[in-house]
Amino acid sequence: MFSNKEEFKALFLQRLEMTYGKSFNDSTKWDQFHTLGSMIREYISPDWIQTNERYRSTGTKQVYYLSIEFLLGRLLRHNLMNIGMEEVVSNGLKELGIDLDELEEVEADAGLGNGGLGRLAACFLDSLASLNMPGHGCGIRYKHGLFEQKIVDGYQVELPEQWLRHGHVWEVRKADLAINIPFWGTVESYTEKGGLRFRHVDAEMITAVPYDIPVVGYNTNTVNTLRLWSAEPSPYPINKDILKYKRETESVSEFLYPDDTHDEGKILRLKQQYFLVSASIRSIIRSYKRNHASLLKLPQYIGLHINDTHPVLAIPELMRILLDEEKLGWDQAWEVTTKTISYTNHTTLSEALEKWPIRLFQPLLPRIYMIINEINERFCKDLWLRYPGDWERIEAMAIIAHGKVKMAHLAIVGSHSVNGVAKIHTDILKQREMVRFFEISPEKFNNKTNGISHRRWLLKANPRLAALITETIGPSWVGNPSSLSHLGEHLNDQSLLGQMNAIKRGNKESLALKIKEKTGITVDPASIFDVQVKRLHAYKRQLLNILHIMHLYKQIKDDQSFNMHPRTFIFGAKASPGYYYAKKIIKLIHAVADKVNHDPKVNDKLKVIFLENYRVSLAEEIFPATDISEQISTASKEASGTGNMKFMMNGAVTLGTLDGANIEIMEKAGEENIFVFGLSASEVLNYYQNGGYHSREYYHLDTRIRNVVDSLGNGFFPGVGDEFETIYDSLLMQNDQYFVLRDFASYADIHKQAGKAYENEQGWLKMSLMNIAHSGYFSSDRTIREYADDIWNINSSPGAVR
Repeated sequence: MFSNKEEFKALFLQRLEMTYGKSFNDSTKWDQFHTLGSMIREYISPDWIQTNERYRSTGTKQVYYLSIEFLLGRLLRHNLMNIGMEEVVSNGLKELGIDLDELEEVEADAGLGNGGLGRLAACFLDSLASLNMPGHGCGIRYKHGLFEQKIVDGYQVELPEQWLRHGHVWEVRKADLAINIPFWGTVESYTEKGGLRFRHVDAEMITAVPYDIPVVGYNTNTVNTLRLWSAEPSPYPINKDILKYKRETESVSEFLYPDDTHDEGKILRLKQQYFLVSASIRSIIRSYKRNHASLLKLPQYIGLHINDTHPVLAIPELMRILLDEEKLGWDQAWEVTTKTISYTNHTTLSEALEKWPIRLFQPLLPRIYMIINEINERFCKDLWLRYPGDWERIEAMAIIAHGKVKMAHLAIVGSHSVNGVAKIHTDILKQREMVRFFEISPEKFNNKTNGISHRRWLLKANPRLAALITETIGPSWVGNPSSLSHLGEHLNDQSLLGQMNAIKRGNKESLALKIKEKTGITVDPASIFDVQVKRLHAYKRQLLNILHIMHLYKQIKDDQSFNMHPRTFIFGAKASPGYYYAKKIIKLIHAVADKVNHDPKVNDKLKVIFLENYRVSLAEEIFPATDISEQISTASKEASGTGNMKFMMNGAVTLGTLDGANIEIMEKAGEENIFVFGLSASEVLNYYQNGGYHSREYYHLDTRIRNVVDSLGNGFFPGVGDEFETIYDSLLMQNDQYFVLRDFASYADIHKQAGKAYENEQGWLKMSLMNIAHSGYFSSDRTIREYADDIWNINSSPGAVR
């Protein structure tokens, strides 16, 4: 099909005309995209089938990665690149008058995730397949994803994300493998062979229908699977209005992260989470039992990995299957469950460690609640034996307490491995946030610093830089990213540095065209492109960034002698629909942008850009064009970050706090190749524990801070009234929870230092080169090898190389 250009063209034209009943000249871009996508999917299908058969026949252990998010991005060019057919197809299409870049634009980003959690999961799947490792994903097929972000008068407006409007060419619906998932109802007990048994009766069923997406390895014939579940009405009889049941059912797989400020939203989220794990585990066990008689050996052949707390119900669900369906005793079932399940913690934020009210949980999932309650009783009994009389400790560690089910506690107790995602994050978990669990089970805790797919984020996103790297050190880095370190041997190669500079300038010019097209604003590619793109959250401190921009604006206006290298500040971020404060920060960014970009006295020095609807495909254009990577979270709050790694790999220089993986970036690249500011994690944690921070002191003592904070409400922004009163109050009345004012002076100083460094072109290019050279450590290939060796106990299972 793809053996040469001429064969491809003939088959492409034939397939298009047969599929759509129209001539090529009458076909649309969508017809052409869908035709090509279906041809690629068919091309990889034999490898997909053979991969599954290889795993089955060899009895190799397989891992299933359970995640509420999989942020895949576009797959057309990625799959072509992985099967080695990009050039053939691109040239063939070109002769037909089709631009592959334009065809790629037709593909919608899959609406299956929001931020780093989902993109990490996608990178892990890519690495598993590329390393020939038996690992698959399990998620939900959201009809509308999170939302499509539009900015109207500076305000975020959420629209349904219609990514499935024209179907999804990569997926295969498998209705014959559908599973019915029970909710509500009651639990009745009965005796069988002298033992007490339980069954869930009078339940309301929802049918989970699987859609499988092939995960294609790079330059290998391994094709793993991402299985996504869609919620559909069940044929079982129901005791409610049929239309209401249909609406409630379809809502389970309609949106990612439904608003849970009210009980209805909380119930929907719980439904989603149980729907995901029950369908996935029952499907996995159904497959397992085709080749194995006893589930006592399940951990030898199956690993279930929980990506954050959302899929933690996998623990009681596996217990339910082993107890109620397989008739194992409790101790046997518990041993199988804990040996099978492993857990990644992604946060130290207490609000992100899910806790569900019993009053909602118990009626929705009655049998699952019974099992969790029994797990809790046994765990607390063990704690009592270990710490007799220490009620405070037992209360703090209990899985069920104060009317709530604590999902992080359940995850730790019910798994054999608990890992953080950066060294500092794991240390904070062990020493502070989960110290009591660490004291009783230190062997469970380990670190796995996150990584990113260098094939997606360098080879695909920045092809000219990738080609230059290959020309300089050879192609081995694609399969072995640690080989990027050889770039360091070329630090004084003037030709290499010059070519790097030209590539960066070209990427910046391309992004400038995109900015002009999307916003109407002209930006200077010779300016510093200073970028902060990530989820909008108070701890990520987009607020610190925009307050500093306000300070720069005032400085340029007020001081005629002030000089700085021109800067273009670029933001991209979605705020959760119910996150009022985050939406105010988006409005503030736009208010500042409107003032700066329309002021001729400053806009040759300063521009502020907000790119709406930040997503993977847009990120692939932003990262290669960035000079400064803003990673400015309050120290101790960002578990790891992965955007910092993508920027680094594309030659941007990090400006950030010593938080998350920034610390390891500094260790790898060298302190001279990163700009560090602000409080340390230990200083922040000390403030939280012992107090002593008073934001008003910084407001009164630093005129820069006072000027920008006062600007939030003194008429600096015409016509906005008390629009930013919430932000003002958070900084002064609520004592600035994330230390924005405490770190302001340090942040302003480091920006001056970065600006001066940029003006030394050779010095900056060397910093950029050293970041790229040391970015190989942050490939997800390294991370996955560590998971495989230390947690999952799986091995590479290669077929033939393409």
